[in-house]
Amino acid sequence: MLRTDHPQPVRTVGRMSRVAIVGGHGKVALHLHPELLKAGHQPVGLVRREEYRAQLEALGAEVRLLDIEQQDAAGFAEAFTGCDAVVFAAGGGPDGNVERKRTVDLEGSLKSIEGARQAGIGRFVQISAIGVDDPLPEDTEEVWRAYVEAKRDADAALRESGLDWTILRPGRLTDDPGTGLVTLGEEVPRGEVTRTDVAGTVAAIIDDPSTNGRQWGLVGGSTPVRDAVRDATR
Repeated sequence: MLRTDHPQPVRTVGRMSRVAIVGGHGKVALHLHPELLKAGHQPVGLVRREEYRAQLEALGAEVRLLDIEQQDAAGFAEAFTGCDAVVFAAGGGPDGNVERKRTVDLEGSLKSIEGARQAGIGRFVQISAIGVDDPLPEDTEEVWRAYVEAKRDADAALRESGLDWTILRPGRLTDDPGTGLVTLGEEVPRGEVTRTDVAGTVAAIIDDPSTNGRQWGLVGGSTPVRDAVRDATR
């Protein structure tokens, strides 16, 4: 359960801010580090293995160690020290492991939310998945059900957290080159989107206060990212 007996966060994101990325070696995060740098922020990649350091530092990220499954919320708060925003970009991956959908996708998010609150960080962006609020058919495969339910419950917890949150729900992720063109909105048809364009969208919304309290689907489209963000906030 998330605690509610601590002060409200006091730090919000701004230019040249430090952005903690939980799941800092994930496929989206590897695109996000350079996108944040281009937007004037310092990415802080949180990873569980020291061996990732050289790769992330080459992308311009500061690297800190954090084991999502082993650390408690206080450990997350310590890892967030000096940061102004948190991006939750972690996922248990397509490994068929039902338990890791809970320990990474759900509990990792819950500990990130609580860690941000303990660290006094107000801004929190979560990368989720399209359609996770939709009912699942009874014959849904066990791992997929666990994944969807973990993302759904993590999003619900963030919406109730009191943080300055934005939830981004991309469609099926691809490794195709980014186009910079997307469809973004509360209701969008299912489709594909490149990981690069997801990262570009996160970078575009991270310091835009008009995106606080918004939950959007994201797929490939025909609108430049920043125009899509502007249109979605109207």
